[in-house]
Amino acid sequence: MLIREAYAQGSADLKFAEIDTPALDASILLAFVLKTNRSALIAAGMETLSKKDCINFCKLIERRASGECIAYIIGKKEFMGLEFTVNNSVLVPRPDTETLVEAAMESIRRYFHHEGAQSNTKDASTSSASMYFRCLSAEPVEASKAPSHLWLRTLELCTGSGAVAVSLKHEVPELEVYATDICSKALKVAKLNAERLLGKNQIKFYHGDLFKAISSSPKKFSLIISNPPYIPSAEIQTLSAEVQNEPRLALDGGDSGLVIIEKIISEAPKYLQKGGCLLLEADPGQMNEIAILLEKNNFMDIQLYKDLSGLQRVIGGRLET
Repeated sequence: MLIREAYAQGSADLKFAEIDTPALDASILLAFVLKTNRSALIAAGMETLSKKDCINFCKLIERRASGECIAYIIGKKEFMGLEFTVNNSVLVPRPDTETLVEAAMESIRRYFHHEGAQSNTKDASTSSASMYFRCLSAEPVEASKAPSHLWLRTLELCTGSGAVAVSLKHEVPELEVYATDICSKALKVAKLNAERLLGKNQIKFYHGDLFKAISSSPKKFSLIISNPPYIPSAEIQTLSAEVQNEPRLALDGGDSGLVIIEKIISEAPKYLQKGGCLLLEADPGQMNEIAILLEKNNFMDIQLYKDLSGLQRVIGGRLET
């Protein structure tokens, strides 16, 4: 069988299985089998596919047709320009969640600007606002040289693959980042991603249920972020087969969809510095309820952040000072 014939057959099989993007998925899987890229498939279209590669390709097509997502099949997914290892112990990082990282960056910008405005120093090179922009520059400030009061300690709850924590640390290496997850298998994936993309011991990982994982630590955080489970239990069975193949623990937000979110909001003030920020990803239809919860728990300056589709995807607030 020629490579182009295998591609055509794979596309047809996925279309018959009602996969939304059959041609794209078939090309990704075939390129993965051949250890090449999709653009190279066109040039190699008239070459013969070996029997071994043909068998492997057919197996992958069967897995995709059954509803297993591409990321699990090939074991990787791009997020914020970085390639993350994924498996069925973690949610697949999605473009919508990049909004959470961007919102965190905006919060960091505002935090440092606020701290800089409060500083009495006349040396702009050591102001908080200056520190922030130097963090993003080509010549980042060495952590050991950053004044301790300028450090921004960040905690991610429900880290999963570590995509959010790793991306944020990658963007601002000077951040002191902590991450937790209740699933030990997920934490293993997150640690592998952090070590491969950032180096060893760049993020502090803790195993446990939300804040319980770091309850023994006296540290407080300037920023807490999370993409927690927020799908109502009864709705999970209505989702696509692809999503239902992802870990339910990372999807199920209880009867209301807000059980985990309510716990995070109610407990976060104990772990946030005054003026610190909490950011949560959630369903657009949940934003009004979450805003009320934030206000009831002494959060102010509630802000909403839209995803690439223009939907409200992230909500956050600052703890009253």
